[in-house]
Amino acid sequence: MQFFKKQVKPFVVAGPCSAESREQVLETAAALKGVSIDLFRAGVWKPRTRPGSFEGNGAIALEWLQEVKEVYGLPVTIEVAEPEHIDLAMKHNIDVLWIGARTTVNPFHVQRLADAMKGIDVPVMVKNPVNPDVDLWLGAIERFQQAGIRNVAAIHRGFSGYSSPSFYRNQPNWPIPIELKRRKPDLSIICDPSHITGKRDKVAEVAQKAMDMGFDGLMIESHLHPDSALSDAAQQITPQALETLLRKLIIREEFTADMSKSMELEYLRQVMDSIDAEIIDLLARRMELSEHMGLVKKESNMTAYQPARWQEIVETRSQRANNLMLSKEFIISLYELIHHESIKKQLSILQDTSKEVKK
Repeated sequence: MQFFKKQVKPFVVAGPCSAESREQVLETAAALKGVSIDLFRAGVWKPRTRPGSFEGNGAIALEWLQEVKEVYGLPVTIEVAEPEHIDLAMKHNIDVLWIGARTTVNPFHVQRLADAMKGIDVPVMVKNPVNPDVDLWLGAIERFQQAGIRNVAAIHRGFSGYSSPSFYRNQPNWPIPIELKRRKPDLSIICDPSHITGKRDKVAEVAQKAMDMGFDGLMIESHLHPDSALSDAAQQITPQALETLLRKLIIREEFTADMSKSMELEYLRQVMDSIDAEIIDLLARRMELSEHMGLVKKESNMTAYQPARWQEIVETRSQRANNLMLSKEFIISLYELIHHESIKKQLSILQDTSKEVKK
C-alpha cells in the first residue's frame, strides 16, 4: 500500500504552521498524539511574502522534530525549498518532505530539488502552484516520480488571485484537483483547508467538502495557542478542535454494496448520458448557426463581436437560469465559453476570403 493511502480515510497531517520553540513543538506533539494523526508537520524554513516576518528557526528546529519522533513515535514532515534543506532533513531522519506552492511554480527549482532526491527513498508531498495551472502541478509531481520517488502525493491548498475578499484566503478552484485526479487516478490528494480558508472557523467546512469529493487526506495546521502563533495565526486550530473536527467528519465511499442503489445510479447515469448527447448535438447546431451568422456579417461588413448582443445573451440566459433554479454564475460561465467559440468561428470566416454567404 502507498504511504499516503489508508484503509479508512482520511490520512491526517497536522501540526503548527511554524516550529517556534522546542517546548511548543513537543507540547503540540503530545496533544496531537492523542488525536491519532498520521504525520506531524511543522515549518522549519518559512518562505514569507515580505521580509521582516517570522521566517522559521532553521536547522535547529530539526532537532526538535527528531525528539517528536523519539518521544511520541510520530512520523514528521517539513517543507524543503533548497537542495541543502533536503540534505539536512535526511541527516535528521525527517520522514516526509513537502514542496511549497511558491516552489512548485518554478520548474527549474523543482528539477533541482528532484535531482537532489535521486537515490533517496523518502515520500514527497507536492503543493499546487500558487496559480491555477494543472499542467504545472502535474509536471512537478512527474519530476519527482522520474527522480525515483515512489510515494508522491499532491496537496491542494488553493490558488492565489486578485479577487475581492471572499470566503477563501486562496480560491479552491475544485476542478483543478479533480482534473489532476482524472489524469493520475492512483495519486493521493490531500486537502489543506487551513490555507484555503485562512480562517479557523471555516476549516471544518472545507475539510468535509474535501471528504465529500473523495480526497485521501487532510493537512490541518494545529497550534496550542493559535492567537499567539508567530505565523498564520488566524487559520490554526487547537488540537482539541482538530479532534472534534475529525470525529464529526462524514467519510463517504466511492462505491456501494447496495445493489438496488447501484442499479438506480446506473439508470440515472444512462439518462444523463442521453441528455449529454442531446446537449452536444444542440451545441453543434448552434455552431452551425454561428457560422452562417459569420457569413452574413462578412457580406454586411459587420464586426464579429457585438457588445449589445452579448449583453442581451447574458441578461436573457441568466433570467431563464434563475427561473429554473440554476446558478446565474454557472450559466454565465458556460455561455462565456460558448460565446468565445462562436466568435472564434466567425472571426475565421471574416478572415477567409474564399467563403461567401450561401443564397
